[in-house]
Amino acid sequence: MKEIISTPDAPSAIGPYNQGTSFEKLVFLSGQIPLDPKTMELVGGDDVQAQTKQVMENLKAVLQAANSSFDNVLKTTCYLSDMDNFVAFNEVYAQYFQAETAPARATVAVKTLPKNVLVEVDVIAHKN
Repeated sequence: MKEIISTPDAPSAIGPYNQGTSFEKLVFLSGQIPLDPKTMELVGGDDVQAQTKQVMENLKAVLQAANSSFDNVLKTTCYLSDMDNFVAFNEVYAQYFQAETAPARATVAVKTLPKNVLVEVDVIAHKN
């Protein structure tokens, strides 16, 4: 049976979706953008590294609510508004994963992201 994952420690959904869902041991997290979960305000301005840190912290909160962690992430999809931000994004992203056990990943440049942010990341993981 599908389980809905929700936590006040990550931004609430701004549309008709949930922060995450799980089925058996698999966990599917909706894309997170750099919103402060308490104020729902954008974090980081034009700084892709500050935005990436907030995105990863939001994902961490939803993973914890799902009884999971970054160690259990199987795949990420990373959306950048500008591929020129790839190196700066990677520097922060890499802090959340061990190189030898890093998940599979796709990174794509997109024309526009919600609220005109610079980065969004979604996750597939498994429960502890």
